[in-house]
Amino acid sequence: QVQLVESGGGSVQAGGSLRLSCAASGYTANHNPMAWFRQAPGKTREGVAAIYTPGGRTYYADSVKGRFTISQDNAKDTVYLQMNSLKPEDTAMYYCAADILGGSWYVAALYNYWGQGIQVTVSS
Repeated sequence: QVQLVESGGGSVQAGGSLRLSCAASGYTANHNPMAWFRQAPGKTREGVAAIYTPGGRTYYADSVKGRFTISQDNAKDTVYLQMNSLKPEDTAMYYCAADILGGSWYVAALYNYWGQGIQVTVSS
């Protein structure tokens, strides 16, 4: 059974930074992609970033390009989301997700595995 566990969330002022981590366990093969989603109250879950292996191809939502960076440590089976220049509109529950058989990385319904989510709050 695959488990994804997020950590690193919290509260920060606008302009600040946070780094989220997602540790995967119970999985022996490459899981593609690894992605981050977020969901604010009253809004649908949206794709933030994804990374594919091998090769390390990355994809980002337009709203976070240039501010967020997704990376992966294969040896630790961990994916990270470095979030810089945070804005109040980045406030949401952030989820780690893994594995789609095909389709677009930003479609939440395609993912097989999800973490429990972690809160990120950005104050103005």
